[in-house]
Amino acid sequence: MQKRVRQVHRWTSIVFTATVVVTFIVLAQEDPLVWVSYTPLPPLALLLFTGLYLFVLPYTRRRAAGRPE
Repeated sequence: MQKRVRQVHRWTSIVFTATVVVTFIVLAQEDPLVWVSYTPLPPLALLLFTGLYLFVLPYTRRRAAGRPE
């Protein structure tokens, strides 16, 4: 499962970067669509959860192995 989460995190970061670039381009137009500024939020939320999981993973492994923190 760890490998799968890492892959999702990597691909989501690419999608997030692309949505941010598109948002900058759209908002730089003369008559911008304001709702486009919300498009980076779903990938950002997914990045938050997968990133937190990957951050906590080493600590849970240590605890499961019985080693002190």
